[in-house]
Amino acid sequence: MIYNQILSRYHKNEKQLAFLIDPDKFDLGNMERLKAILMQTTPDLLLVGGSLVSIDTSDFVRELKAVVNMPVVLYPGSSIQLCNEIDAVLFLSLISGRNPEFLISHHVVAAPQIKANNIEAISTGYILVDGGSNTSVQYISQTIPVPSDKCDIAVATALAGQYLGMKLIYMDAGSGAKIPVSAEMIQAVKSSLDVPLMIGGGIRSVEAVKKACKAGADIVVVGNVLEQDISLLTDFYKAVKSFDQ
Repeated sequence: MIYNQILSRYHKNEKQLAFLIDPDKFDLGNMERLKAILMQTTPDLLLVGGSLVSIDTSDFVRELKAVVNMPVVLYPGSSIQLCNEIDAVLFLSLISGRNPEFLISHHVVAAPQIKANNIEAISTGYILVDGGSNTSVQYISQTIPVPSDKCDIAVATALAGQYLGMKLIYMDAGSGAKIPVSAEMIQAVKSSLDVPLMIGGGIRSVEAVKKACKAGADIVVVGNVLEQDISLLTDFYKAVKSFDQ
């Protein structure tokens, strides 16, 4: 079980790296290059998905699994991205918004397929944080992000997700964010939670990865920057693992 692996590392105070691949933005010609890098540096989680994916998710995951020997976890922007080829899905509920489509509606549609195909569902409270620009997830979900300086709102929202039974809390500044989630907000939320905290969006450098880890992120999610230079994955992995006790 993928969540059990996440939880085991969490309880050992081991920081984790998640590599998020957007099927629309990934050049299929880089599959062999990806294979070579992942043979040397294996992230803790391999995520596939995005706010808006126009290509067939099933085809992409099949091509990915043909060269990559590790579980694939779906990071879904909507229920239509669900496919039978994945090993697990972050069962995201956008708890920072008030749009019922992304709080529960897509989940009702996806649940029977998840059950029928024995896909591991990892309940995840998703919190969108203002990253200094209008991101795809903000536009698609039609929700207002948590202001970047409102740590109290972020803490209250994260706690609500935990008390609702969410197994993970994912704070995200969104794809293409100008600035990542602040260290102050990460620290405030981390100090209040009893479940793993994921941080993503706008993390483009080793320094940003280390800053998120130092502030309290249990899992750091990187993606966009690797579309330009996939070899950075190794540097990010080393940065995350430098915090292991």
